[in-house]
Amino acid sequence: MNHIKNVRITFARMKIICVGRNYVAHAKELGNEAPTEPVIFLKPDSSILNQREPFYIPDFSNDIHYETELIIRINRIGKHINEKFAHKYYDQISIGIDFTARDLQQKLKEKGLPWELAKGFDRSAVVGKWQNKENFTAPYTFTMHLNKQLAQQGDTSLMLFSIDKIIAFVSQYYTLKIGDIIFTGTPSGVGKVSPGDVLIGHLEDVECFKVKIK
Repeated sequence: MNHIKNVRITFARMKIICVGRNYVAHAKELGNEAPTEPVIFLKPDSSILNQREPFYIPDFSNDIHYETELIIRINRIGKHINEKFAHKYYDQISIGIDFTARDLQQKLKEKGLPWELAKGFDRSAVVGKWQNKENFTAPYTFTMHLNKQLAQQGDTSLMLFSIDKIIAFVSQYYTLKIGDIIFTGTPSGVGKVSPGDVLIGHLEDVECFKVKIK
């Protein structure tokens, strides 16, 4: 008879917090109104795509879109954070992709249902290599090239809600913990991916990710 002893189960404690419609141009390209406060949704830790692994288009969607975003990593625990102190709660930034099953999202929206199935599926979150915030000067600029062609270009000065405002807002509802990741929203230019595509994201002139689509 087999006995299992001293089994330790570890649960991931980090969460991925995402901001929707944080650029006016992106809201318009999807036919949405600009929000008056941050639109928040979550992705589970299982949505993270390991670096250097390809992204496989899931069977349940025929319309997977890339959404390139500046991302930040929380470095201390915080709750009810004052906006003027929010900059102290992160010291690393990068570029990521919020892969979205657009066809599934549309069906859910039409029924008035949550977006999670279209946003939080396995490996739907690309997290680029982390960079020290002090090596860059805000506002931050970033780009994503699809098959060597510029597909998206972002400037955080154009965000409806700044990074500090996002941190302050989110912390009224969720306790922020070390390792939590915030996706700050995508600019216009989102589009469909196909097998064989290669996506490369840069924070200014620093390459943060390279993803192949299968």
